[in-house]
Amino acid sequence: MAYNVTYDIAIVGGGLAGLALSIQSAKAGFKVILFEKEQYPFHKVCGEYISLESWDFIESLGVPLSKMQLPIVNKLMVTAPNGNSIEQPLDLGGFGISRHQLDHTLYQLAKDLGVRIETGVKVDDIHFENALFSIHSSLGIVQSRVAVGSFGKRSNLDVKWKRPFILGKQKQLDNFIGVKYHIDIDWPKDLIALHNFKDGYCGISAIEAGKTCLCYLTTAYNLKTHGGSIAFMEEAVLKANPYLKSILEKAIHLYEAPVTIAQISFERKSLIENHVLLVGDAGGMITPLCGNGMSMALHGSKLAFEAIAPFLRNELSRVAMEQHYARVWNKTFAQRLTVGRWVQRFFGKTWMTNAFIAALKPFPFLVRAIVKQTHGEGY
Repeated sequence: MAYNVTYDIAIVGGGLAGLALSIQSAKAGFKVILFEKEQYPFHKVCGEYISLESWDFIESLGVPLSKMQLPIVNKLMVTAPNGNSIEQPLDLGGFGISRHQLDHTLYQLAKDLGVRIETGVKVDDIHFENALFSIHSSLGIVQSRVAVGSFGKRSNLDVKWKRPFILGKQKQLDNFIGVKYHIDIDWPKDLIALHNFKDGYCGISAIEAGKTCLCYLTTAYNLKTHGGSIAFMEEAVLKANPYLKSILEKAIHLYEAPVTIAQISFERKSLIENHVLLVGDAGGMITPLCGNGMSMALHGSKLAFEAIAPFLRNELSRVAMEQHYARVWNKTFAQRLTVGRWVQRFFGKTWMTNAFIAALKPFPFLVRAIVKQTHGEGY
């Protein structure tokens, strides 16, 4: 089946960046189609903490954050595997909201604005020829003037396009798995905690409706050495941190099994492939311990829109659009990603993490400086 309309923008992937971009584009009067392989609402592996730098932007999209009674987070706790801890105020702070809630709200807003959203559809390939893109999926072929990839941490298109981070030899920063639970526990609404363990770390913070998000990252090797069993690994490794032991033993799980993802890469990624603009995690992701991936995805959608809109109005050439997007993206995020990769290297080996936390503890201003380097200003 072929569509009988040429869209201004086709977006592959309906996460935060893709949905936010579709809303901005529809408000500007552009014809937008978005493909998402899942059916809304659904859960995603995510820390579910958003820096307050994104609050005004999210509300401008139409999400009534001020009316949702969300927990505001302004304190940070970091613990080492041996139980040594640091507690600091968060200068900017953030808030908690589940991806299940936020993505579904953005999806409804996009639909109401006339975005054509095809759910349960996987895109197989994207071709560019004669100034138009052809997006190939199980529904047929869609043509558009602009194509945007917002397909998350790793997809079939990454493999098909043979992107370097997929083909390259596995490195320290590209062999991770993520695990997420929603739990019921007596947890301070204003606190986000980062509990380290051997070869990983676990973030915990409050979200809507009195729930708490517990999400951790570790190496695939760590899971493999425990027979591929998440439960065995948690018992043997995560619970070696006394804080995590207490939390895991007290928590009531709110869904039957954890949400998981594998083969996560924090290596550098290209922002444009075959003239397709890449946003969100598809263009590069910050390590979760920096706690700012959701804000970056949202901000990235705004940067992409500000490059795409002039092109669609024939005010910029395609080359100028691509160059502008890459330039402003790198100016905004490159340093954050570099700091994130640097900090990540201190959290893995148990002895190194213990030493790093011990060294930072007498110097709280250093902790605040590191946090500041991974966050931005309002936009």
